[in-house]
Amino acid sequence: MDLIPIFLKEMEKEAIVTRKFLSLVPEDKLDWQPHEKSMKMQPLVVHIAELPAWAEMALTTDGLDFATFDFTPTSISSTKELLDIHEASLAKTRKVLIPENEAKLNEIWTLRMGDQILSQETKAETIRHALNQITHHRAQLGVYFRLLGINVPASYGPSADDSGF
Repeated sequence: MDLIPIFLKEMEKEAIVTRKFLSLVPEDKLDWQPHEKSMKMQPLVVHIAELPAWAEMALTTDGLDFATFDFTPTSISSTKELLDIHEASLAKTRKVLIPENEAKLNEIWTLRMGDQILSQETKAETIRHALNQITHHRAQLGVYFRLLGINVPASYGPSADDSGF
């Protein structure tokens, strides 16, 4: 069974839901966080917007080393910028979720911190992990919305806000 078409279909379905969530992010609450141990809104929503590109990274690299990775957090000031980041991430991944890359899915992808291996999975498992992370962090964003009094959009069926519960 080929996995690329499955990943592509799932990514497109999740993108529809993710766009709904990201379009509701209030620009005046980007520095808001529900608790001191929680992420602020901006890094959370940018992470959600950038996560589709992890599939591209999985298919075009052998791994990521946090010890040498030069990471500069993406800063936004508008919902439009956030949605643009999401669309760019999706575009990157669409370019590599092609039948020619099916054979790469069983190759190993390693996440490390210098000599310490944090995880070692196939590229297919890494893509699955990225898709799961989108869902996980989008649900986290739903909690932020609830605490801010923003209606939570439906994900896989009606939300309490959509159905009048």
